[in-house]
Amino acid sequence: MSFDINIISILGASMLEALLGTKNRELTLQYLLVFKEGYAREIAKYFDVSLPSIQNQLKHFEENGLALSKMSGRTKVYFFNPRYVFLPELTTLLDKARLYYKPELKEKLDMQRKRPRRVGKPL
Repeated sequence: MSFDINIISILGASMLEALLGTKNRELTLQYLLVFKEGYAREIAKYFDVSLPSIQNQLKHFEENGLALSKMSGRTKVYFFNPRYVFLPELTTLLDKARLYYKPELKEKLDMQRKRPRRVGKPL
């Protein structure tokens, strides 16, 4: 069976929703992959999704060994568990899914910036 690339890209960030269960779970994993670490409020704000949803995903990942956390002041920062057995396969899957995201989301993740560039700063 052949799929039209344009039809797949219309799906946006839910490429792996059937496999992972929710779109927010996929977005959270993508964030951790791209930025290496993050905390719940930061991730929720970045994707403009509800905070409790992201908190639940991060808790789920930590309980199942996919993510680890550390305290940075009063903030719990999450990152991938480097000893997670399927981490290489998961990162490959997430990288491939990102190829089919909508251009806006793809660019946002590829840019890897959390704050705006200083005005007048050369590229």
